[in-house]
Amino acid sequence: MKGLFTSGCACALLLASLAFAGCRTHHAAHDTVRVESSWLTPKMFIEIDGGVHTLMHEVANDVTQDGPTAWRKYFADTPSFFMAVNGKLVFANSAEATAGIRQAAAAIKQIDLKWGEDLRIDPLAPDIAAVAAPYHEIQTWADGRRVEDNGYFTGIVQYRDSRWQFRDCHWSEPVPLVPSSASHP
Repeated sequence: MKGLFTSGCACALLLASLAFAGCRTHHAAHDTVRVESSWLTPKMFIEIDGGVHTLMHEVANDVTQDGPTAWRKYFADTPSFFMAVNGKLVFANSAEATAGIRQAAAAIKQIDLKWGEDLRIDPLAPDIAAVAAPYHEIQTWADGRRVEDNGYFTGIVQYRDSRWQFRDCHWSEPVPLVPSSASHP
């Protein structure tokens, strides 16, 4: 039994070593570049990281300057685009996003969007990356209300038509934690 356990552990360690040998991580906030996989070169990694940083900067600037209508140019105009908010699908495709943006533009006069310092970019392929960041947003509605939101944004971006665009995205706001004793009678 001990020999079987030892050889099983040795196999597991060998497999884990092989798995980790080809995988490394990247965290944009630390300005370090490590290749995610052998087919993504360091130069490609840096280009993707820079392009997605630029996208996120432009999104915040344009949405702040032009309001909700600015989002249309950053959402991929494809049937596969979707957007979720707090775990619920709000736009199932690009056509729904276009209609929703028109409605938002009628209701919201101004948006001040700021991404948090901890912007994370994870290149997945030469033309696809995952992006995530905390956000702070102040909305000024047509009826004069001001709404402040803080939360977390995640998305998949794709390089198409000579620019980075959101293939899909998800916005979430913090949910108050329920004490564990409250869930037990």
